[in-house]
Amino acid sequence: MEYRQLGRTGLSVSVLGFGCGAVGGLLIRGDHKDKVAAIARAIESGVTYFDTARAYGNGASETSLGLVLEELSADVVVGTKVDLQPEEMVDIERSITDSVEGSLRRLRRERVDLIQLHNVVRHARQPDRGGVSLADVEAALAAFERLKQQGKVGAYGINGLGETEVLLQAIGLGPADTVQSCFNLINPTAGLPVPEGFPFQDYEQLIDKAAAHQMGVIAIRVLAAGALSGLPDRAANAAPRVTPIGTAATYAEDVALAQRFNVLVEAGFVSSLVEAAVRFAISKPEVSTAMVGISNRVQLEEAVAFANRGPLPAEALVRLSEIWAGFAKN
Repeated sequence: MEYRQLGRTGLSVSVLGFGCGAVGGLLIRGDHKDKVAAIARAIESGVTYFDTARAYGNGASETSLGLVLEELSADVVVGTKVDLQPEEMVDIERSITDSVEGSLRRLRRERVDLIQLHNVVRHARQPDRGGVSLADVEAALAAFERLKQQGKVGAYGINGLGETEVLLQAIGLGPADTVQSCFNLINPTAGLPVPEGFPFQDYEQLIDKAAAHQMGVIAIRVLAAGALSGLPDRAANAAPRVTPIGTAATYAEDVALAQRFNVLVEAGFVSSLVEAAVRFAISKPEVSTAMVGISNRVQLEEAVAFANRGPLPAEALVRLSEIWAGFAKN
């Protein structure tokens, strides 16, 4: 397993991260013995970063992760998140403090390695859509810093989702140590330039701009919530329905787009679309860790094997440019 620095945090993390969210769903819907077995195997395989949030299963993911890590006496890096609800935006500092205290109880920890703002960032606050303004981000970062001074969090970061212009301004604020960035084969704009006319949100190489500020980058939606398997069916523990982020309007459309990347399989660069997706995400050196949501042990084993094969070869990246040019023409 390869390890990379998480920006200026001083933390070294596995290039493959274990996603504990609702999309994969293992820590929310799985049996306890399966959770223990998967996390134990992940750690044995060299995975050191585990990503959860208060919002995942209304605290169920944090509770499961805390129980399993305690049972295994595991020394790993844990990140969780604060998603400010409309009523919590009245007093951001208090709400964040209360949220972190709750997360620590569920995680059975006195300190969390990384706390992140989970809300999307917009020009103006949109409470009913989970949107926060740049001023709200500043208030959240100030609250995180106070919690850091109290020894309750080690580092803190923001969500790289929302309106691109404001996201780039948020990165430029300075205090945040990390950013979560949507980065996958269907929409690579957070890390690569794309042809004019590209049909999806342009994140304007947010990853590079964050790295220039010495921020750690956590790549999310690496598999486009599973669509980059190329299969419409979802695993037993996985969320039955997902809303695409930064890609097509529906999951079915994303699955159809994923099929275009089968040329990499046909050319022998990879064995599957999932391998292509995982190896593409880690091909970006500025990505500290690439999150893969886990539904079961088989998915974990595959993700570890693919990550261990390293970045895609240069010839494969050339083929990708041709596919993205096709997206723009359509």
